[in-house]
Amino acid sequence: MEVLEIKDLEQGYGGLSVLQGISFSMKAKEKRALIGPNGAGKTTLFNVLCGLTPLRSGQIHLLGHNITHTSPDKRAALGMARSFQITNLFPTLSILNNVLLSIQGLQTTRFQMFRPIDAYEDNLARARELLETVDLWDKRYTPVSELSHGQQRQIEIILALASKPKILLLDEPNAGLTRNESDSIADLINKLVGDTAVLLTAHDMDLVFKLSDQIMVLYYGKIIADGTPEQIKTDSKVREIYLGT
Repeated sequence: MEVLEIKDLEQGYGGLSVLQGISFSMKAKEKRALIGPNGAGKTTLFNVLCGLTPLRSGQIHLLGHNITHTSPDKRAALGMARSFQITNLFPTLSILNNVLLSIQGLQTTRFQMFRPIDAYEDNLARARELLETVDLWDKRYTPVSELSHGQQRQIEIILALASKPKILLLDEPNAGLTRNESDSIADLINKLVGDTAVLLTAHDMDLVFKLSDQIMVLYYGKIIADGTPEQIKTDSKVREIYLGT
């Protein structure tokens, strides 16, 4: 069964078409990049997939469920997670509490109001496992606001993976990072995703080629190329768009 299946997505604003006939599918463990110039429709597509923007037409299936008109929280409960271009953390809370809140967010367990958040042993063990992968367990009580931008990006990816999603959408995961920090993000994603399918957008072609099994090129709302990194590198349409040749 496909993890994600997209059929003929159409979206626009007024008379402007932003997405036109978008179709693709993804399997477990697959890492697929979505690239294209600014204004191509990448963020709109992510917002449609997450349920933040309604569709004009088309269908979205997640693990066989038709989620075309499903709310964002129900999509998350079914196994979809997302990170944003701008870090989306609680800056005044500790690193540990940020991670624990993310783990608890999709659980159906009834939590007691006066019981400490770190008193749930299974959640604490999961938080420790995640934080140790980025060497931040020893700093778990540090407020997020005191971390570097690169470390905050790592925490955001950890939060997205905390619930063990079936598919993870990463919107510019290395935005604002140095080359070394960007390499660390790529290594972290490869280390942690496991069976999770990953769909990412990025302008950094080094990151795209390092992470992706397949690459789609979006241009004026249409997918004009879809193939392996090597196929995309040699595609004449892609070279014209990116290199002007």
